[in-house]
Amino acid sequence: MNPLPLKIELTREFLLKFLKFGVVGLSGVFVNFGVTYVCKEWLKWNKYLSNILGFIFAATTNYLLNRWWTFESTNPQVGVEYAKYFGIAVIGLGIDTFTVWLLNGKLKWNFYLSKVFAVGASTLWNFFGNLLFTFA
Repeated sequence: MNPLPLKIELTREFLLKFLKFGVVGLSGVFVNFGVTYVCKEWLKWNKYLSNILGFIFAATTNYLLNRWWTFESTNPQVGVEYAKYFGIAVIGLGIDTFTVWLLNGKLKWNFYLSKVFAVGASTLWNFFGNLLFTFA
């Protein structure tokens, strides 16, 4: 018996959905990096605060695009759906921020290279969390 509420099969539809999620995520990377860069470099805010703000802006634009394009949601309870999406994103933010802290703060990698790895790690969490919870 499958313990997940949704059976996941590598179908064309699933792969297309993941590809769309990736395209939306790529747009989110630009939003995330853009906001982070402006906050950290221009406004001289703390790098972790800048990272969090970049993530929040990206999560919001990604929700709108994923709702409309990737998952084609028609759920009239947009507020509830957004809250679920944002909850998944907050856990993703924890993954993202921990990765930046570990790679940049502890291992002394370049901040932006650390962000590339952080975004990659949180992408898988976000896709499956939203597939199985937000837009199920």
